[in-house]
Amino acid sequence: MTEVKKREGESLNSLLFRFRKKIKQQGVLKETKKRRFHSRPLNKRKKRLAAIYRFGKMEELKRLRKLSYFKER
Repeated sequence: MTEVKKREGESLNSLLFRFRKKIKQQGVLKETKKRRFHSRPLNKRKKRLAAIYRFGKMEELKRLRKLSYFKER
């Protein structure tokens, strides 16, 4: 846990600056971002089902483009 105590006569802005600097130096921000966006590896069955779903969506889009419902980008 990072702790920064306010010095006598110190402004709030300088206190926040010191706090952010300490957090950055300790690598806390990097670690939290890494944990926030970490996802568990999918098992084979879920990967396969996701691929089938994506393929089906692609085929549906192709069909709709052919019928002029969507324009090419």
